[in-house]
Amino acid sequence: MRILFFGTPEIAVPSLERLIAGPFDVVGVVSQPDRRRGRGRKVSPSPVSAVALREDIPLFRPEKVASVREELEALSTDMGVVVAFGQFLPKSIRELPRHGYLINAHASLLPKYRGAAPINHAILAGEHTTGVSVMRVDREMDAGPVALTREIEIGENETAGELTERMGELAATALEPALQQIDEGTVVFADQDHTSATEAGKLTREMGELHWSEPAETLVQRIRAFAPKPGAFTHLEGDLLRIYSAHTEEGNSVPAPGTIAVEENKRLRVATGKDWLVPERVQRAGGKEMPVDAFLRGRTIATGSVFDTPKTSGSANG
Repeated sequence: MRILFFGTPEIAVPSLERLIAGPFDVVGVVSQPDRRRGRGRKVSPSPVSAVALREDIPLFRPEKVASVREELEALSTDMGVVVAFGQFLPKSIRELPRHGYLINAHASLLPKYRGAAPINHAILAGEHTTGVSVMRVDREMDAGPVALTREIEIGENETAGELTERMGELAATALEPALQQIDEGTVVFADQDHTSATEAGKLTREMGELHWSEPAETLVQRIRAFAPKPGAFTHLEGDLLRIYSAHTEEGNSVPAPGTIAVEENKRLRVATGKDWLVPERVQRAGGKEMPVDAFLRGRTIATGSVFDTPKTSGSANG
């Protein structure tokens, strides 16, 4: 099969590399244009573009994919594969391959968590299981019929970054049998139950703010869901503090939510709506991520100090 691959971030790289190494012929790659990336904000190709350049595969980096339709049509592809591409795919592109459609490896068990951030939202919701769905790309986002799914357990303390890495490998293993079924003419697409669909839209900065009136367990889920980027955060006397990992401790949080207790062994606990939250790794604005004991050596915090109340009221759940 002559494959046209659409993808952009790191999660899509294992799928592209598996297709290149497998019994398929990847004849073109479409990715987002080069952007400013990393701490130095230098313009650089996306992770998927970097693979295509390394393997000398024809690469297209359009602002709008429809603008390269004629070039893609000239590749005479049998099937198009999408993994976290990041642009709307119009009908003129979806119907280009010989089979007349594209397939997408989406990082959730559809119809749950349709949208741009399914991994983060699964952790945020306290899910214990997630997976990859290989579906046909339709006009409505992530609403197409599903050919197969692969499940994976979410680790108790797993962050979105860690789960994303594993989900990238899972997507790669799911695509090969789906493509084989398509090639053999045995694939069966099942319609989704649209009444059970949930949304997983892009993360916003505001969604990462910690509301200390929530239970500690909920706050830990938010911290995991936003690690390593964009990072869950709070403020102490107006100064930003990101929290990248934490755990809960049972106990009656008598102080008001957000109240800090500093202990002699250089750790701190924060009162919440239920139980205590114990930060493990944090980062001050402009500083480096570090263990809490190292943070406390550089800043004196008195027991009884209170993290600032978020400007927005109520729950921060997205």
